Amino acid sequence: MSLKEKLQAGGNISAPGVFDPFSARIAENAGFDVLYITGYGVNATLLGLPDAAFASYAEMVGRVRSISEATDATLIADGDTGFGGLANVGRTVTGYEAAGADAIQLEDQEFPKRCGHTRNRKVIPISEMIKKITVAKESRSSEDFLVIARTDALTEHGINEALQRAEQYLEAGADVLFVESPGSEEDMRRICDTFAGVPLIANMVAGGATPIYDDRVLFQMGYQIVIHPIYLLGAAFRGMQDALHSFGRIGHSDKVADINELNELLDFQRIWDLDERFDGAPDTYR
Repeated sequence: MSLKEKLQAGGNISAPGVFDPFSARIAENAGFDVLYITGYGVNATLLGLPDAAFASYAEMVGRVRSISEATDATLIADGDTGFGGLANVGRTVTGYEAAGADAIQLEDQEFPKRCGHTRNRKVIPISEMIKKITVAKESRSSEDFLVIARTDALTEHGINEALQRAEQYLEAGADVLFVESPGSEEDMRRICDTFAGVPLIANMVAGGATPIYDDRVLFQMGYQIVIHPIYLLGAAFRGMQDALHSFGRIGHSDKVADINELNELLDFQRIWDLDERFDGAPDTYR
C-alpha cells in the first residue's frame, strides 16, 4: 500500500528518522513500515556537520537511493528548500522519486536553511513557495508520490501567519501540510482544528520547540503522521558514548551487539547461501 493509500484509508503513521541503510534496516526490523529520511541525520552522519544546508542534492539523493535499496519500507524524504531555484526543485523531485522515495518534504525557508528547532530561520515570500509546490507537483511522474509543504513561519511571524501560509500551500496542491515548531498544545490543536481532514505532520524533537507527546495523543489531536527525525541519531550518539565510556573502564561490554547479530541484520546469510549454491561450480574465467 502506498503512502497516499495509507493516508486516504485514515491510517496513522509513526515514522522514525533514519539517515543511512543501517539505521533503516534496524527500524524496519523493529516493525516500522514508514521511515523518515532526515536531513539533520544525513548532515550529521555523512558530513559531521549541523543541519544548515551543507548536504548537497547529490549527497541527499544518494542517501535516498541507498536506503531505498536496503529496505522495503515506505520513505518520506527531507528535501530541504529544494536545493536552489525552481529548476532545482523540479530536479530534486524527479531525482528523489526515481531514487525510491514515496514523498518529499519541501520547506519555505530562505537558503541556507536551518533545522526547524534552531534559531535564525527566515522564510521566503508565500508566492515563491507556491511556485515551488507547483513545480514539484508538475515534476513528479506519479500522483502516488506526495509533496509535503512545510512552513517555518510560526516561530518568527506567529501562528496566524503560519496558518495563512499552510492554507495557501494546500490550495497550491500540497498533499500533506507540516506547520513546523508549534510551541504549545494550544497552537498544535489550532493547527489540527484549522486543517481537519487534511494530512498533517507533527515533528517530535527532544529538547526542541514543540512539546513532546505520545504519538497516540497526537493522533487524537488530529495529526496523521508523526516523525521522530533525531530519535535514532540521539540513541546512537548516547549508545556510542556509553559503550566507549564502559570500554575505557572495564573493556568489552555484553550490552554491545556481537558480530552474529550484526550479520543477521545485514543478511550475511544471503552471501553464504550463494557460496554454498555455487561451491564447486566450474570457473570459466580461470
